Amino acid sequence: MEKRINVIGAGLAGCEAALQISARGVPVRLFDIKPKSFTPAHSNPDFCELVCSNSLKSDLLSTAGGMLKAELRLMKSRVLEAADSSSVPAGSALAVDRAVFAKKVDSAVKADPLIEIVCEEIKRIPEGEVTIVATGPLTTDALAADISSKFGQNLHFYDAEAPIISGDSIDYSETFTADRYGKGESDYVNCPLTKEEYERFIKELVSAECAERKEFEKSDVFEGCMPVEIMAKRGEDTLRFGPLRPVGFRDSAGNRPYAVVQLRRENAAGSAYNIVGFQTNLKFGEQKRVFSLIPALKSADYLRYGVMHRNSFVNAPKTINKGFMTKLSGVFIAGQLSGVEGYVESVASGLIAGVNAVRYVKDIPLLELPPTTITGALCDYLVRENADFQPMNANFGILPPLNAKIRDKNAKKLAYSERGLKDLKEYINTGTEDLWK
Repeated sequence: MEKRINVIGAGLAGCEAALQISARGVPVRLFDIKPKSFTPAHSNPDFCELVCSNSLKSDLLSTAGGMLKAELRLMKSRVLEAADSSSVPAGSALAVDRAVFAKKVDSAVKADPLIEIVCEEIKRIPEGEVTIVATGPLTTDALAADISSKFGQNLHFYDAEAPIISGDSIDYSETFTADRYGKGESDYVNCPLTKEEYERFIKELVSAECAERKEFEKSDVFEGCMPVEIMAKRGEDTLRFGPLRPVGFRDSAGNRPYAVVQLRRENAAGSAYNIVGFQTNLKFGEQKRVFSLIPALKSADYLRYGVMHRNSFVNAPKTINKGFMTKLSGVFIAGQLSGVEGYVESVASGLIAGVNAVRYVKDIPLLELPPTTITGALCDYLVRENADFQPMNANFGILPPLNAKIRDKNAKKLAYSERGLKDLKEYINTGTEDLWK
């Protein structure tokens, strides 16, 4: 039997890594504190719980997120397969029923005969064993201290989660259903605001009381999860050019609203909705008071209020290589702890780390995906010297330039995707070893 590989953390990256390793015939020991214990951000006893949102972003190949998911499908990602089969209507985006998604991954992991589940807090990286650390942004204090002692001081920023409201508490007479520019199947519930309603909302939002967590005031907030109240303080129209932008919409009377708050389904039944882009650190009572100024949400029942939490990551250029292996041979770091930002990006890092852990055990050179792929470009970004390293998500800006100049923006983005997917297919098909399962 092949040498066993440890995976610490059963989130997106950890579960993907474990399933990729077992698919290659290598036994896995998967450690997680669930279900005996939970981090402050988790509540579902199943593995692979999504916390901040149920959206895995756009599926369009004219977007970097869509390109990344297409790459993962080519590489046979097990977690993305579960997401595809757990999807709920969300226009051109891939959004999932969180509970169904977590249950599918949890069941796949627990049914795998080569994966041994150990419910235990790991406080130190095991010495002399091939190990993938994928404990995420809320790595427990003891393990975080061990990581810091081995690889240097961890960096961190703070991100936030949006509230979830009950579907039957929405005043649908104040909404219209549509997707921006008519794309999709009208899966979003849109809550329009007049100029007066918007200005009153902004006035109350910027003066609302935040949760009393002084450490947030002294720390960086990640731009990709910027609390809505912080965005609003940057200028009265900031939200109208951000999550509340009205472009691409017409209400039932054919008029473009002054601003639009979008609601996205949390589950297939439509009994719960996420307030899109409303990550927040307001006190719970303030969330209810201020968000009720949105006419459609004046009587909304909150199934979960928005919260803010710490997100830790290592200084990737000084810690890992392109294959997510650290300077300690046989020790890998994957997921958001490695410096990738986003759900799908975490899955990609887990897939690469899992495949590379097997290659390390088999004494085969680690994968280096083409830099024209989003996955390969993310790997390149993580190891590039950077005096002010910050986590990175999928975007076309990290890809090498196209050979030909294309003026049309949409056509240019599609060209990036077509080039990268072509290169990835060639890379997979010309491999000399049977490691793509």
